[in-house]
Amino acid sequence: MEKQIKNEAITSREKDFAQWYTDVCKKAELMDYSSIKGFIIYRPYGYAIWEQIQKYLDQKFKDTGHENVYMPMVIPQSLFNKEKEHVEGFAPETLIATLGGKEKLDDPLIIRPTSEVLFCEHYAKIINSYRDLPKKYNQWCSVVRWEKTTRPFLRGAEFLWQEGHTVHETEQEARFETLQMLKIYQTLGEELLAIPFLTGRKTEKEKFAGAKETYAVEALMHDGKSLQSGTSHYFGTGFAEAFGIQFQNRQNQLQPVHQTSWGVSTRLIGSLIMVHGDDNGLILPPRVAPIQVMIVPIMPQKPGVLSQAKTLFESLKQAGIRVMLDESDNSPGWKYAEAEMKGIPLRIELGPRDLEQQQVVMVKRNDKAKKTIKFSDLVNESKLTLEQIQRELLQHAKQHLATNIREANSLEELTAILNQFGGYVKVSVDDTEEVEKIVKEKAQATARVIPFDQVGLRSKCAITGKPAKRIVYFARAY
Repeated sequence: MEKQIKNEAITSREKDFAQWYTDVCKKAELMDYSSIKGFIIYRPYGYAIWEQIQKYLDQKFKDTGHENVYMPMVIPQSLFNKEKEHVEGFAPETLIATLGGKEKLDDPLIIRPTSEVLFCEHYAKIINSYRDLPKKYNQWCSVVRWEKTTRPFLRGAEFLWQEGHTVHETEQEARFETLQMLKIYQTLGEELLAIPFLTGRKTEKEKFAGAKETYAVEALMHDGKSLQSGTSHYFGTGFAEAFGIQFQNRQNQLQPVHQTSWGVSTRLIGSLIMVHGDDNGLILPPRVAPIQVMIVPIMPQKPGVLSQAKTLFESLKQAGIRVMLDESDNSPGWKYAEAEMKGIPLRIELGPRDLEQQQVVMVKRNDKAKKTIKFSDLVNESKLTLEQIQRELLQHAKQHLATNIREANSLEELTAILNQFGGYVKVSVDDTEEVEKIVKEKAQATARVIPFDQVGLRSKCAITGKPAKRIVYFARAY
């Protein structure tokens, strides 16, 4: 019944991965370009994916005692300049408003690149005693970073994200918070996105400006490059001391709070595209897909076909499945290609012959496998098959990750692995930025994470020959 139609509008991944990615973003109607470079329009389908991510995380945050707040979108430059290291990290990326109406502003306003200083200013006002702690806030908003090179979802002048900012009585509490939120991001990857993240701590060179420690979740793309997909930071007391966030402790002494920050962004949509997509477009894991099932009536003008399709639509909808009925006058082949382009996990085909047999044809997006299902079994089979697709996509991504982690014992070996395979390269290194500088210059790769598991640490640094102190995963990255 199905005629396979390859969408020629999409460049092959193997021919030009970057162009393939852009084609999918546009053709699957995830986004469009605005008249300002780096500022994209999130089209309904793309924004709906973000809403699924937001819904999942928002519940996880609330389950762990966090509250949503909203801070102003502008920061006075005088306030922004209070934390020196933070300012140095973000200064090249800031967009600054210097006019209010027709008058020049005495204190220019920075469009937020992140909101640490705003939260700090607020916390300094409302925290006095240990009884006021902890404060565990999260904000859903957009931020602006004046990037020179932009790509939809991956790197933009403006992007949507969530940023958590918490303050605690003790270092132990703050460190627990930092790793707890990292774990939530890791679970988001496996449970919702079907992406197994590589997790660990960032090196000193790669950590967030102003943080004592930064932890990250990294995703491996189809082309072998890594994508930092979320971060969780332990700030210690640095910001608290700069902004005067103090509280009276249980011994009636003043001390600074211990602080954390953590966030993910619409970069996760980029991860979804590049981890799961193929030459026909998106492949969305069912749990994050805005539309989980597409019903395509074939020859809908024939008696009973469209009415039965509507009946099936209602039964799936009532069962809590996100379902759409394509009633357009386009050809079946066009509808199939469109459903594939958008990565809809399941397609249900219903034609006159199917109507006679009281059955439909069910087609999986991820492997094109099809089977016939009786009307009476459709709801149950749809649920089972959606969960099957979710598992298969995660397993496929896990296998891709596992087979693309290799070890190198020299700079030459590291470079050769990246040139041939990409992926992550496990290297025993000494504890200096010199190593990262050499690897970046010679192999065009950066340190992604220091894994929690340090099993297999060699005695000598593979790059300098000095005593090795830790294992680091290197990769080429977006």
